Amino acid sequence: MPGKPKRNKKNNLFFHRKGFFLISGIIIGVIVIAALYQTSVYFSSNESCMMCHVHPHAEESWRLSSHVNNGSGVMVNCVDCHLPPSDHTWEHYTAKVALGTRDLWGYLTRDSADFDWNRKSELEHAVQYIPNQSCVKCHQNLFPEGVTDDGVTAHLYYEENAEKLDLQCISCHLDAGHYNPGYVHSRMSGIPGVTGAAAADTSLFFQEPTRVTAFSDFTEQIPGTMVSFQMIAIPGGTFRMGSPEKEPFHHPDESPQHEICLNSFFMAQVETTWDQYWAFYAETMSEGRTAPENVYQNNLNAFGVDAISGPTPPFGYPDQGWGQGDRPAITMTHYAAETFCQWLSAKTGKKYRLPTEAEWEYAARGGTETAYFFPGSPKDFSSHGFMRNIFKPKTDSISAYVIYDLNSGNRTQQPSQVLPNPFGLKNMLGNVMEYCADRYDPQAYAKRSGVTHNPWVTEGEEWVVRGGLYSSDAAEVRNAARSHTRHDEWLKTDPQQPKSIWWYSDIRGIGFRVVCEPDPSLL
Repeated sequence: MPGKPKRNKKNNLFFHRKGFFLISGIIIGVIVIAALYQTSVYFSSNESCMMCHVHPHAEESWRLSSHVNNGSGVMVNCVDCHLPPSDHTWEHYTAKVALGTRDLWGYLTRDSADFDWNRKSELEHAVQYIPNQSCVKCHQNLFPEGVTDDGVTAHLYYEENAEKLDLQCISCHLDAGHYNPGYVHSRMSGIPGVTGAAAADTSLFFQEPTRVTAFSDFTEQIPGTMVSFQMIAIPGGTFRMGSPEKEPFHHPDESPQHEICLNSFFMAQVETTWDQYWAFYAETMSEGRTAPENVYQNNLNAFGVDAISGPTPPFGYPDQGWGQGDRPAITMTHYAAETFCQWLSAKTGKKYRLPTEAEWEYAARGGTETAYFFPGSPKDFSSHGFMRNIFKPKTDSISAYVIYDLNSGNRTQQPSQVLPNPFGLKNMLGNVMEYCADRYDPQAYAKRSGVTHNPWVTEGEEWVVRGGLYSSDAAEVRNAARSHTRHDEWLKTDPQQPKSIWWYSDIRGIGFRVVCEPDPSLL
């Protein structure tokens, strides 16, 4: 019988080498995987995060937060909040690589003294770095023992609308991971002049409103309060409303330019302040809800003060902890602003209201016809465009007059921070967007011809807002730039049914200023 074929030495050597390389490859692969895992574990520790994240209060605020300082003894670590859950393997590790690379590059190439820590701790920035599924991973029971009635309402709303409205947990729980002593997520109390606040000295209250005997600037006094404010006499006239098509950053709704003729009016020198708004709130606050059509009237003096139903208490402090006093009041609805005007009219015996859009632009221009009421082109000041990553925009002249993205610190500022326009008005551009009395119509200008006298648009779904806000680019704070309310979007996280008619939950840089119609005998 023929014998089995014998392997030669060459074949045996080949198979031995193949086996050696296979085993070596497996061993090396195991070592590499183990090393990568251990590296991942190390760079997922709080200590490794603190190596690059040099925020002076990051660790301190984390240790004071409810994610560490709680009764359960559970400690939530950095990666638990700032990365997708580890069981989402691909999302977790791709996010880890992307964020880690970005943070390391920033740490090595930038000076931490230049970081705007306040801005990075606010909601607009935080939502980019806190995946909502990480919150849900741990907080699976949204109705634990001891949750308040308001909490139950809010969490029911979240369960029903999370996916449809893209709701984020940190919209209401921003201080959960990093303690912020100024953050309040509950109904507010203790407003100056309201129950719970220190009693005011009534001997300092104004007894009578200011009597206006000539068409000139005057200081209004609100009877029953210590609040006064400056009103500027704006002489009537004709101007070209809108912007030419060649103006940098021109939008279609700003054209065609057209002639507008306006009567004279008084306008508040600054945006309505917290001192003014809290005086209104203290006297009219209510828990009830009055339908808007039953409150606002064309004749604002038709009702006495006692007939005016004011705002319900907001959740948290609507000033965002930025300060009150003479900073602009913010986050109220257009309806609330109109009701304030009704109250102010009843208190002073004058006719206060919101400015029409035409009055607003006329006042903002201060007699000028350029993009701004001060020298300079939007191209010089804007951060838009690729080249602005290389050549920084100019800020010198615009910063003297406008609170905007590059000088605001991402928050409102006091009127004293800027110079007035030629009419003597402050913050017409920037700081906060201002409500107008008009409904928004993108085709409004195209519907006019010749010289239009005192236009007032009454049809449309949204209201006109003007002037831009503290986070606006220079392109958005031009005299002619138009915008409008986004009512549903600005109430997205409000869990109340019906939603508040007084306070917006998802917009901060919105406010208003008032105008006063002069007695015809003064003109």
